[in-house]
Amino acid sequence: MAYDVAQLLAMTQAQLDDLFRSSPPGDIPNGAAKGTAIIAPGTRYTEDIAEIINHFGWQGKVFDAEKGVLKNRILMFGIEAILARVYKDKSWLDGQQCIVLDYSETSVLAHYVRDEIRLIGPGFYLGKVYWKKDRLIDFCLQF
Repeated sequence: MAYDVAQLLAMTQAQLDDLFRSSPPGDIPNGAAKGTAIIAPGTRYTEDIAEIINHFGWQGKVFDAEKGVLKNRILMFGIEAILARVYKDKSWLDGQQCIVLDYSETSVLAHYVRDEIRLIGPGFYLGKVYWKKDRLIDFCLQF
């Protein structure tokens, strides 16, 4: 099944978790991806929150698969900042392989952040954000 952002924003947390668990890691992506934060999933606020964050805070990520790194596109101007290492490893959610976006050695600001992504459709990834080992939010990336 092919998914789109609107469908993900309408899902509950349990549905997002099930989709993540049932999806393959896919290849480490390359290039720029539009990002959408998924906060308060399955509520009437999810879409509005995503729009505000996308406009003022976080627009997505730019991957360099060959170097195994990415930078986030942040603020209203889409500045590329907050570097992360990118590699495959076991997910903290289910112990199965995923693509890890690891900020622990590359960022003072995001030192305790770890993202995990899996491929849910062509050029479309679902992600989980952790602070230390606590799950925070979900997000998606469209290439």
